[in-house]
Amino acid sequence: MQCCVPKARGAARVPCPACGQVGRPAGAATVESILQPGALALLGPEPRFCRTRDCDVVYYGSDGSSARKDQSRVRVGIKEREHPLPVCYCFGFTKADIERELLQTGSCTIAARITAEVKAGNCACEIKNPSGACCLGDVNREIKEAKLRYRSAARKGS
Repeated sequence: MQCCVPKARGAARVPCPACGQVGRPAGAATVESILQPGALALLGPEPRFCRTRDCDVVYYGSDGSSARKDQSRVRVGIKEREHPLPVCYCFGFTKADIERELLQTGSCTIAARITAEVKAGNCACEIKNPSGACCLGDVNREIKEAKLRYRSAARKGS
């Protein structure tokens, strides 16, 4: 398996039955590895991952079926509010790891370290990440947001 390969576009735009937003298609291997067996059995065809932060649904089927975050085997970082907030499922990095490194060093090497692991073939995003996609976009977004928070806090403190 190869990480960070974009999924084919053009599938039906099926909205989440809870929030109405259109999620991204989720592969069978992803859904099987993330959901508890009972929830997996209830999820209908063509599963999709719901990326809406405030929606309790993680996956939903084209038939309106759904699986909530409490039916997952892992913490779904985008759906959680309390630490630890996972951002990289293959290598275990959290939002707190990013913030700690920025505070201690002024920069963050986590994205570069993940990139090196991906290049070495050591990731399994399609199985470990609830979205089924590479985490690098989320990691880079978290780094950028943390830098902005720290700059803003520094300006207020001066």
